[in-house]
Amino acid sequence: MNPVVDILSLDHEGHGVARLDGKVTFVDGALAGERAEIAIYRKHAKYNSANAVAILASSDQRTPPKCKYFGRCGGCSMQHLEPAAQVAAKQRVLEENLARIGKVKPETILRALHGPTWGYRHRARLSVRRVDRKGGVLVGFHEKRSSFITDMAGCEVLTPHVSALIQPLRMLITGLSNSDRIPQIEIAVGEHVTVLVFRLLEPWTDDDAARVRVFAEIHGVQVWEQRKGPETARPFWPQIAPELSYSLPEFGLVMPFSPTEFTQVNAAINRALVSRALRLLDPQPGERIADLFCGLGNFTLPIARRGAEVLGVEGSGELVARAKENAMRNHLPDARFMVDDLFEMTPEKFAALGHFDKLLIDPPRSGAIEVVKSLPGAAAPRRIVYVSCDPATLARDAEVLVHVKGYRLVAAGVANMFPHTAHVESIALFER
Repeated sequence: MNPVVDILSLDHEGHGVARLDGKVTFVDGALAGERAEIAIYRKHAKYNSANAVAILASSDQRTPPKCKYFGRCGGCSMQHLEPAAQVAAKQRVLEENLARIGKVKPETILRALHGPTWGYRHRARLSVRRVDRKGGVLVGFHEKRSSFITDMAGCEVLTPHVSALIQPLRMLITGLSNSDRIPQIEIAVGEHVTVLVFRLLEPWTDDDAARVRVFAEIHGVQVWEQRKGPETARPFWPQIAPELSYSLPEFGLVMPFSPTEFTQVNAAINRALVSRALRLLDPQPGERIADLFCGLGNFTLPIARRGAEVLGVEGSGELVARAKENAMRNHLPDARFMVDDLFEMTPEKFAALGHFDKLLIDPPRSGAIEVVKSLPGAAAPRRIVYVSCDPATLARDAEVLVHVKGYRLVAAGVANMFPHTAHVESIALFER
């Protein structure tokens, strides 16, 4: 007989948290305040992992999942929780990480940044696998806790026109001679074109190429092929297509990019996040500002547009080259960029960059610990805006900034970059 538990809270992955015989039990599919019948699928020394097999008393924040593949597909974990409650849960995760890991508390909680909750993904990596017993090729996201691919015909979080391509892609690839040698398709949606990058472990034959060209023409997409690493991605058909780009209208910027270069998956939230970052940073003419982990200039160029002297630093030479191109494209020749490994930052290297009045940091999930440890004493930037995609590393870095470097955590809040997932994007303001 399956045990019955009361769900006490949600963890940082969106799982319900209960206690069973004194042991913490994480329950997939259950929400705080619910009573659930559960089936344990893994026992650890200190905790259990379980699935909810029946909800005996449900939360008033529970909502019917929109996607019929939810629960099987691993792409989303929180569709059963009302969207506003998802954001509130992410805000709690941020605050708990700041308190527990960083031993800090924001003076002000910023209003959460909301955007579209469906059809928002402009970037995705779809897995491909030939499974003859399922009638051919599967295209989609991995199943939950599995390397198998979900047998899906559409996706509610992809843009509608990309979701509608899943079935045609399955049919196309099933008929190709190298159907078992295409492990993934990378999707990039721009404002004027959608690009599909096929990862090819074996080239297409002439017949394959003809089929792919017809597919591209019928569905109005540009197909690229990638034989090895991302640097080998090249347009296949049509060779000439509209420019892949996104825009930041508030700053009068158009940002071209390659389909394999990093851009945010949620264009609406990216615009809101850039707008908030610039308001918090408040760049002024005559100020010298650094944008660290600058990528292709997503924050650097808006800072330059406000008249400040800005230096963007990024570890990828390819992204720095793109950032320079974007600066010239947007008539901002004074925006400067350099390549440097910010994970190897030292006080001496930071000092060599010169004095900065303000700092914007937008690191990957691993955070920016070497950067914050390298900040100087009295000559440190007086204001730092930190954009984070991992609340734990933000909290770790905040501890150094506040308790070692003498900053105040003035404000912090979340941006719902990935609705229906447990991913927490956030922004924090530090001042001296």
